[in-house]
Amino acid sequence: MAEVEFRDVVRKYAGDVVALKGLNLTVGDGEFLILVGPSGCGKSTALRLLAGLDKPTSGEIRIGGSVVNGLAPGERDIAMVFQNYALYPHMTVYRNLAYGLRQRRTPRAEIERRVRETADLLEIGELLDRKPGQLSGGQRQRVAMGRALVRKPQAFLLDEPLSNLDAKLRNQVRGDLKRLHRELPVTSIYVTHDQVEAMTLGDRLCVMSRGEVQQIGTTDDIYNRPANTFVAAFMGSPPMNLLPGVVQDGTLHVGGAAITEVATPNGPVTVGARPEHLEVRTTVADGMVPARVDFVEPLGSHALVTAIVEDETRVIVHAPAGTQLDPGTRVGLALPPERTYFFDAVTGDAHRSRERITL
Repeated sequence: MAEVEFRDVVRKYAGDVVALKGLNLTVGDGEFLILVGPSGCGKSTALRLLAGLDKPTSGEIRIGGSVVNGLAPGERDIAMVFQNYALYPHMTVYRNLAYGLRQRRTPRAEIERRVRETADLLEIGELLDRKPGQLSGGQRQRVAMGRALVRKPQAFLLDEPLSNLDAKLRNQVRGDLKRLHRELPVTSIYVTHDQVEAMTLGDRLCVMSRGEVQQIGTTDDIYNRPANTFVAAFMGSPPMNLLPGVVQDGTLHVGGAAITEVATPNGPVTVGARPEHLEVRTTVADGMVPARVDFVEPLGSHALVTAIVEDETRVIVHAPAGTQLDPGTRVGLALPPERTYFFDAVTGDAHRSRERITL
């Protein structure tokens, strides 16, 4: 295992396209870090640079304290798992797992021991004589992970490895990955655009957008203390609601209504509220945001109410199961002050004048 570092790493492509804008990131020895963000944010570029499949325009990449910019992929002692498995179809599972070790001229007895040990860890011991075409998608992904892990690399890189699986298999393999890292804590960097995967898997998350880091922290940090409106809106399912507001003489106004007194300077603000923190009321009382129901989505355990505020901002509310409201119904949205976030209306950065969350 080893610490991984990106120091002021820039990657530019032809046509002045900048994929990474000075990435600074340290992944601790044995840590499971998630790179998460929308397509084109630079997360896969960072992984490719670390793997040696691409070269940085400037900056340093270090593995175990050593600069690896000039090393070929095979010299970096890292292993990578892709979304398409990349297994050899004509080889058995055993031979797929053993292939990398044989290329390194590992003794036969050591190959046998490592393959059996890794197969048991991934619960694929009974599949060793099968070929990839005889396996399910989840089994093939476990074999792909095993082929990487059997080498005992310094770092384990995963590029959206679950994206080709159906929802049930994704949940299962996600659990396997979490258990696997607990039992074998290899330094791991996992790339995904799926914020649910990001929040459930990693020790820390690195949220990226347009080649820049937006926030690094634990799931609790990212979800409950978002650094800006991008992080607030990207992380969470459904995402945080963001509404335009204005503070006048210490009172917050949203949707044309006076909501509550706030310790925030006068002027325009962006107000944030998680769907689970809002409440829908059938009468509009003082201190509520006036809105009209657009539609209701019953989900069994709860319902999602989509409403439209006076300024045409769409808001999603996590409501109790059985909630039934006709489209066009006038409602009031109760916005608890202790669960309200404030962001700069221009920059989108979070206001840090006081703690916004009561946990």
